Amino acid sequence: MSEPLMEARAIVKHYGHVEALRGADLSVYPGEIVALIGDNGAGKSTLVKVLSGTVQPDAGEVLLEGQTVRIGSPFEAQRLGIETVYQDLALAPDLDGAANLYLGREVLRGGLLGRLGFLDDGRMRAGARAAFSELGVDLRNASNPVAVLSGGQRQSVAVARSVAWATKVIFLDEPTAALGVIQTRRVLDVIRRIRDRGIAAVLISHNMPQVLEIADRIEVLRLGRRVATFSGPGTTVNELVAAMTGGLETRGAVA
Repeated sequence: MSEPLMEARAIVKHYGHVEALRGADLSVYPGEIVALIGDNGAGKSTLVKVLSGTVQPDAGEVLLEGQTVRIGSPFEAQRLGIETVYQDLALAPDLDGAANLYLGREVLRGGLLGRLGFLDDGRMRAGARAAFSELGVDLRNASNPVAVLSGGQRQSVAVARSVAWATKVIFLDEPTAALGVIQTRRVLDVIRRIRDRGIAAVLISHNMPQVLEIADRIEVLRLGRRVATFSGPGTTVNELVAAMTGGLETRGAVA
């Protein structure tokens, strides 16, 4: 196996007297889907917030391509090629898919109009169409505000926005929560296309059958620490649940 693209080593994070992370580790390799699982309070979301620059760790080390990095903010994470899709999606409901794709990264027109702040809507719409098409996202009418889209379509827009700008890693926090069967299938297909582009996708999910279906590798957190690593193929739900609840806490990593 190649060297990890991104690593968290012995990450510690306190919130007052609560120790959310107690020396947590995570390894992410290029072009793979790794699932990060654990019971409520295991530290999954906190670890992702550390790796995406939302919160700062109290101790530990983050490495990107073998080099120690300090990710001081989400903007710094984006500069490093790291994007995150949160459960609330962070979309602007009154804007269409293209405007959301370029939100915060708007393209200005050339010449005087650009210097005056006029946006190049045509170029952004063309870029959005290409991004959505590459990921198989069908919005039918791309000019509709995302508020009128289905849950799966909104989720796909959020994922496509991350894919459009990520060059290394995308974190996805419960990307199929509250979606129907067809919508879930479409989002999972988009996640697979992320992997096929050589970008690492880190999936937080409580849906164990879904994790086993899509993940190349599964890392288990319990009480703020990594307690097991599984290969996706051949692993069972019972093994994952046992690791999450302490039954397999002594099991070593499985390649």
